[in-house]
Amino acid sequence: MQIDPVTYVQTTATQRATRSSTEETAVRFSDVLQQAVNEESSEQTARTIRSLPPGVTYEDGLLWQQLGKIDTSMERVQDFQPENTRYTSFEELITAAGERYGVPVSLIKSVIQIESAFNPNAVSHAGAKGLMQLMDGTARGLGVSDSFDPVQNIDGGTRYLSNLLQRFGGEVAVALAAYNAGPTRVASLGITSNEELMANLHALPTETQAYVQKVMDARRSYTI
Repeated sequence: MQIDPVTYVQTTATQRATRSSTEETAVRFSDVLQQAVNEESSEQTARTIRSLPPGVTYEDGLLWQQLGKIDTSMERVQDFQPENTRYTSFEELITAAGERYGVPVSLIKSVIQIESAFNPNAVSHAGAKGLMQLMDGTARGLGVSDSFDPVQNIDGGTRYLSNLLQRFGGEVAVALAAYNAGPTRVASLGITSNEELMANLHALPTETQAYVQKVMDARRSYTI
């Protein structure tokens, strides 16, 4: 069978470009994961994460279905303006949630920034809602009755993130991948550390790969 020289050259060039792009993504993601390891080593995030309540397990990866009701006694933010999407509007809520569930404030802010750009009314194409983009099922499991309420959304989203951090041993990059792609999907790949995440990078959606990188990049601006 004869191969057209022009077609061969074009195909070879495309393959080289694809390989180059894939390798560049892997190197970039590797740098992000290494940064995560270094940052978490200094902050010792894992030591701050609270233990799960008695009877709560991670069986079958359905963590959010096993979470109890959250405390919704906190009053709504006074004088809240929906159009004001600056994170300073939610500073006290983020700080309180971080202290309550042992999650660094810088991590909560960076997740909110990438998830919704601090827009409490944001809705994704998949139906995720609010500041921390909670799916309806996850919200119900967390006791969140109104995902557009910043008080409930930040509390519930931070609680969920805290439990993902604990499940994956304080490995922030892995917890972020689980936050985006789902803990069951990440666990099914046997991923428990940043190194294992890198080794299984190809098995995760490109959206998840980009998500982890964006959150880790954003976090550096909150830890200066």
